[in-house]
Amino acid sequence: MIITAIYATERTEKSTTYQLAQHVIKQLSGGDTVFEFHLPKAMPHYCSGCFRCMTADITKCAAYPALKPIIEAINASDLLIFTAPVYVYHVPGQMKALLDHFAHAWMVHRPNPLMFHKQALILSTAAGAGTKTAVRDIRDSLDYWGVGRVYTLRENVRAADWQGVSEKMRKRLWDKSDRLIEKIRTRKQGGVTPRVKVKYMFYGCRLLQKRFVLNPPDAVYWKEMGWLGKKRPWRS
Repeated sequence: MIITAIYATERTEKSTTYQLAQHVIKQLSGGDTVFEFHLPKAMPHYCSGCFRCMTADITKCAAYPALKPIIEAINASDLLIFTAPVYVYHVPGQMKALLDHFAHAWMVHRPNPLMFHKQALILSTAAGAGTKTAVRDIRDSLDYWGVGRVYTLRENVRAADWQGVSEKMRKRLWDKSDRLIEKIRTRKQGGVTPRVKVKYMFYGCRLLQKRFVLNPPDAVYWKEMGWLGKKRPWRS
């Protein structure tokens, strides 16, 4: 299984979410390619609000040289892993900065049909609390990208780093991650189809595209993809 892992920080062995991601990768990669990106190093640029990705395409974005390898890795992967250690009750700002660059790929604009056949896993831990909001920050984007299946693992580990996580908590994390690993493996073998929620979102955005021209490049894209007719991204 080809995997892209996007880490919200540059911490490695001391990071609990990094340790969880490595466990998942070891179990599922099977020797296939694994792409790994650590933020903010892999994407040091904030969205400037220039709207070039909307009015033209993402290659016109000033940050595209940094985005290009990330986009290519995501497109090539079967599974996307996002780590979300909690920073002040939310996802770290560098992860949000990355996701901001994908506004053009949201369902209402120009979703990538490859996303409907992918799975994603969000891993979130906190020393205190806040995993629910951290996960939601990422999941909103994945849902609107059209990712077929999204799984989450979140836990308040009561420790600032992996070394401080108790053996009891580590076992709890391994057990939870192993159950998700089996779900991901089973879904991959049976073929990934999008959730009902994703399909409803698609049809809602399709209705908007049929009734209004909110952004001309989006209207052209939907027409060219054939989605205003009988074609659907999950059937491609």
